[in-house]
Amino acid sequence: MSNDAPVRVVTFGCRMNAYESELMRAHAEEAGLADAIIVNTCAVTAEAERQTRQTIRKLHRENPQAKIIVTGCAAQLAPAAYAEMEGVARVLGNREKLTAAAYAEDGGEAIRVTDVMTARETSAHLLEGFEGRSRAFVQVQQGCDHRCTFCIIPFARGPNRSQPPERIVREIRAVLEGGTPEIVLTGVDVTAYGADAPGLPPLGGLVRRLLDEIPEMTRLRLTSLDPVEIDDALFRLLVTEPRLMPHVHLSVQAGDDMILKRMKRRHNRADVLSLARALRAERPDIALGADIIAGFPTETDEMFRNGLALIDEAEITHLHVFPFSPRPGTPAARMPQVKGDAVKERARALREAGARRMAALLSTWVGRTATMVVENHGQGRTDHYLPVRIDENALTRAPAVGTVAAVEISGHDGATLHGTPA
Repeated sequence: MSNDAPVRVVTFGCRMNAYESELMRAHAEEAGLADAIIVNTCAVTAEAERQTRQTIRKLHRENPQAKIIVTGCAAQLAPAAYAEMEGVARVLGNREKLTAAAYAEDGGEAIRVTDVMTARETSAHLLEGFEGRSRAFVQVQQGCDHRCTFCIIPFARGPNRSQPPERIVREIRAVLEGGTPEIVLTGVDVTAYGADAPGLPPLGGLVRRLLDEIPEMTRLRLTSLDPVEIDDALFRLLVTEPRLMPHVHLSVQAGDDMILKRMKRRHNRADVLSLARALRAERPDIALGADIIAGFPTETDEMFRNGLALIDEAEITHLHVFPFSPRPGTPAARMPQVKGDAVKERARALREAGARRMAALLSTWVGRTATMVVENHGQGRTDHYLPVRIDENALTRAPAVGTVAAVEISGHDGATLHGTPA
């Protein structure tokens, strides 16, 4: 890397990290940082941290002259451990990483991490676009007040803090003016929006205001929703508002009541089924996704079967499966663990069930016309967040990246639709 080399950002983990990496890059460039690599870490599992450390070592071997700055959730939780790694010049906390001053070449402390649990502020930065200018993530809240037994993230992100609605409106307008066609509202616990401050609406009220004040916003999505925190106003919007895309992703985590209780989740199995059926009763074409943890501690074969059956009962198609990995410092790490081979087998069975559901949904689109947002040349996602690609013989007519286009669906391969521009 040369002295005028652009700042490189390596991102691990969630969409929130991806959102923040764009802001960090802008701050680093504003501060005049050069010949540097910023590693935005994840701490959701011990495996995520292992991969992060492995990547840092590799980056140092391949770029021995570069300054490596480590930040993100893992850095927030264990700053000294990362500061001791060879090649690491600086460690920044989750609050510090969103300030230009933290990247200035001022010879300051190598570790710049404050107590995120005392945080009350939210960032006030604008993001002008993301994902190849096809989709932008807009942060509406930060942090989490819940204490699920498998999760360390509240201690890395701090308490729930909601963005003021007027700031969110300004950010979305800026993104739309930049030409990005689709907006995604994101946060650590997005359905907790408004609970931290008197006078703020719940998430449903926020979404209603955004739709009313930004008529030019024609495509809106929400990140993972807690099943029991979907307020009445949000439910009505999900089933009636055409500008809200017909795809809802739920933070389910398990399909057995005892496991959900041991996770300290706020819903039970019946809540998930009731919500899924209510959504479909009023918006029959809605696609449902879910996060599921395979092999949570104490999970018996019967408990696992309850979770596996939930996929078909709730008709979940967009399934994200996470093999349980104990995270040191969490209550779940101290519970009796399921053997590794069983965890892998259960994760495989869950993924296969999700794949069957997805293939069945894709089949219903053959012979129909779908609307897609183009993410890459000839590839994109439909309204229902189904992956779609343009047939090779029609690529010369492929719509431009960042546009919304109609596609005549001719088939699928079990995971992706394919067709030709309409």
